[in-house]
Amino acid sequence: MQITIVAVGRLKAGPERLLVERYLERAGQTGRGLGLTFAVREFPESRAGRADERMAQEATALIGALPEGARLVALDERGDTVSSDGFAQRIGSLRDSGVRDIVFAIGGADGHGEALRRRADQRLAFGAMTWPHQIVRLLLAEQIYRATTILSGHPYHRV
Repeated sequence: MQITIVAVGRLKAGPERLLVERYLERAGQTGRGLGLTFAVREFPESRAGRADERMAQEATALIGALPEGARLVALDERGDTVSSDGFAQRIGSLRDSGVRDIVFAIGGADGHGEALRRRADQRLAFGAMTWPHQIVRLLLAEQIYRATTILSGHPYHRV
């Protein structure tokens, strides 16, 4: 199963990018034996003048990148919060049920457009706080790696 992070905005060179790459590389190594592969796709921020127009344009770009039949999880501060174990079990369950693609969407500075929120199969939050998009990407990459370690029985995850 392919797990893809689609994100509005480019993560610049620096510690955040290095950590995201490190966690996804580790996830790739652990996930290989679990039938999981990983990718990141970045999309430019809209230059529209109004926030609603920017969100709509960015939502169109992200939705357009979805493989057919993909499960879409929108990262959204108003979404559900889940434990790391619950996150891992959800990924394992989708993989075991034959889902070929899970896409995690990180919106632009204004958030997700209504079209993307409607299309999402799930909305996921890393708490009620608003996080910078660079940190959301880092948190997501770490949780994906953690999920692979939970699914493989690796001792990285400790309760």
